[in-house]
Amino acid sequence: MRILIENGRIVNAGRTFEGSVVVENDRISEIFEHTTQPRGHFDRIVDATGAFVLPGVIDTHVHFREPGLTEKADIESESRAAAYGGVTSYFEMPNTLPQTTTLEALDGKLRLAKEKSHVNYAFFFGATNDNSGEFRRLDRRRVPGIKLFMGSSTGNMLVDGEKSLEKVFETAAGLGFPVVAHCEDSTLIERNMAVFKSIYGDDPDVRFHPLIRSEEACLKSSSLAVALARKSGARLHIAHLSTARELDLLGDGVTGEACVAHLLFTQDDFSSKGTRIKCNPAIKTADDRAALRRALVDGRISTVATDHAPHLLSQKEGGCARAASGMPMVQFSLPAMLGLADEGVLSVERVVELMCHNPARLFGIGERGFLERGFKADIAIVRRVEPYAVTRDIVQSKCGWSPLEGDMLRWRVETTICNGRIILDSGEFDPTSKGEALVFTSSKTQHP
Repeated sequence: MRILIENGRIVNAGRTFEGSVVVENDRISEIFEHTTQPRGHFDRIVDATGAFVLPGVIDTHVHFREPGLTEKADIESESRAAAYGGVTSYFEMPNTLPQTTTLEALDGKLRLAKEKSHVNYAFFFGATNDNSGEFRRLDRRRVPGIKLFMGSSTGNMLVDGEKSLEKVFETAAGLGFPVVAHCEDSTLIERNMAVFKSIYGDDPDVRFHPLIRSEEACLKSSSLAVALARKSGARLHIAHLSTARELDLLGDGVTGEACVAHLLFTQDDFSSKGTRIKCNPAIKTADDRAALRRALVDGRISTVATDHAPHLLSQKEGGCARAASGMPMVQFSLPAMLGLADEGVLSVERVVELMCHNPARLFGIGERGFLERGFKADIAIVRRVEPYAVTRDIVQSKCGWSPLEGDMLRWRVETTICNGRIILDSGEFDPTSKGEALVFTSSKTQHP
């Protein structure tokens, strides 16, 4: 199969230029500036005139809920939503049923994804208080890292003992696995919840969520993670940063992730969106959002992901105590981030750096994340369009709703190509498409 993507605005490695891309089988074979015309026969010509041609997004933080929680989502439905959003690769988190804390559970997920995933996939291995010995059984080439919940009550995945935490960091460092940490201090959160329940009853209103899962709870846990990483020599990537003060912890081997929800919303939005934007860590103040947005540009934040975490709407009912935390975001993350580029928050080139290039560099994904000759042909073609409302009928996630419903977007993913195959074409989806297991190197991959 030979595909020509012609006359697009190609965004890659900090540059935007008019040109064309040739795809042969599963790889990019040529990239031409606009002054050079590709020659030869093509099985398919994609007219990208007026559109932007980007590397496929690599979302390094999703919850696709399979196995065990498939009433909310599954690998098929959420990988389809990813394809609609120009996301060609994802890293899925370990808090499913069973949890991905044994080699057997990991193998089971990989088998499911090989059968069901429409785009490329990888699965984090979850740390517990007593499973660091399992890390040695893992194949570094197929696991992106160790996921550590330092502030979670998800089953037995809360790791809070000092010796257990040290063991996780030391073992991960010795084996070359990065540690991706959810950082919130459970003791502080429990204390705050007790105070708010004593005043407002058993299920305080969701507007108190940022005060219960507070700035202090985030900073205390993140500071501990950084100290453990620097003591052990482990590479630490702090997931879903939500406060301005945590940004000062980054650097010297510690990197950070921002999630789209924390870049779009503030705690004032609880009044209109309610529990639909309830997530952990909580969305916080306008000042925190402004600081996170600045950190996208100055380089302190390394990656942007979604923490895509579907729940049924019935599970989102209630307040701080009863409503589930998490929201589906993978389908609209790229259009939303390009909307921030329209607002002047960051450039389109920086969006690509944060969502495509840096995930590949940071986690050591070879031959993906860039539009380069010889690389895998994972490509998203996006177009700026007349504003359109996000409506429930276009939502692909199995849960059937989006926190962006009613909001206006100005960018649309027109075409998604994964491993050289067109899987989304002007709204038409190829249900037979299958992704590949991602392959990782033992260190950061050097890309252009």
